[in-house]
Amino acid sequence: MSATENFKALGLSLPPAPSPLGVYKPCLVDGKYLYLSGHGPVQDDKSLIIGRIGTDLDIEQGKLAARQVGLTMLSTIVANLGSLDKIKRVIKVLGMVNCTPDFGRHPYVINGCSELFAKIWGEENGIGVRSAVGMGSLPDNIPVEVEALFELY
Repeated sequence: MSATENFKALGLSLPPAPSPLGVYKPCLVDGKYLYLSGHGPVQDDKSLIIGRIGTDLDIEQGKLAARQVGLTMLSTIVANLGSLDKIKRVIKVLGMVNCTPDFGRHPYVINGCSELFAKIWGEENGIGVRSAVGMGSLPDNIPVEVEALFELY
């Protein structure tokens, strides 16, 4: 099945693609690569999921927020390229977790995004290299921010 068909089979919806709130591009195509800027967890009503993991949100809520970031990134791809099917594979994901200093399960949280990508493009093409790190804060107190690099067909 294609990436678009895989997405439809999940029964999820894409939130609106966010507009830049600073001086940057949400995505950039360079030859056969698509770079996505850091994205936050935009919901269907355009609001953001807010809160710090370890105080405001628990680990499962953090993982769901990371999945929502993945959906937001998919929305940016569709808005700018027209289709998820133009992505050949995920190359790299950088996940940043807004969490308390004692929190240590950053990779588990970022799995929310990575598992979504694996379901969309399959394990062979949907799983790339990855870093998952903790941050003292993120813009607007979002719990997760993710940036990624993809290879295009």
